[in-house]
Amino acid sequence: MRQIYNTRELAIPDDVEVDIKSKVVTVKGPRGTLTRDLSHLQVDLYKTEVDGKSTIKVDVWYGTSKRLAGTRTVVSHISNMILGVTRGYKYSMRLVYAHFPINITIEDAGKVIEIRNFLGERRVRTVKMLEGVTINKDKAVKDQLLIEGNDIELVSRSAAHVHQSCLVRAKDIRKFLDGIYVNGKGHIYNPED
Repeated sequence: MRQIYNTRELAIPDDVEVDIKSKVVTVKGPRGTLTRDLSHLQVDLYKTEVDGKSTIKVDVWYGTSKRLAGTRTVVSHISNMILGVTRGYKYSMRLVYAHFPINITIEDAGKVIEIRNFLGERRVRTVKMLEGVTINKDKAVKDQLLIEGNDIELVSRSAAHVHQSCLVRAKDIRKFLDGIYVNGKGHIYNPED
């Protein structure tokens, strides 16, 4: 059964500028600019004024359940972009080892990480961060990494690349728990602090 009309709205903060042109959304904020192409989703996407505040409106007419789900998807993506250009995203990762200490060196101003001595292996694992993402050692906590950036997808994918570079092969993973694991997700700038 098709629902006749479904709509969702998202308020735009004052310090953020959103531009929509044929379903390509550009969000400008204090931390930078993010662009995303949402043209694959069958929704109506436009900017309106509601009570003097800028608002993004997403409409679907006569939508199947899959097209109706697209309204929430669009709102979530744009909300993540707004949070990214205002507060940024930060993932923290811990180095976990039982015997052989994992050595890391960060090069190219936080763009490349080299992982050495994982399970005593001689091989050097090199992971490049995605565009706009930086990695640093946490100065407060030993054996902790901080991955920061504006785009939540690029930050989380960079964390996944680091984690997947240190997977244990040909051993019992219940016993060999060594690796680099995500242990926290948050924002670079929190207004509560």
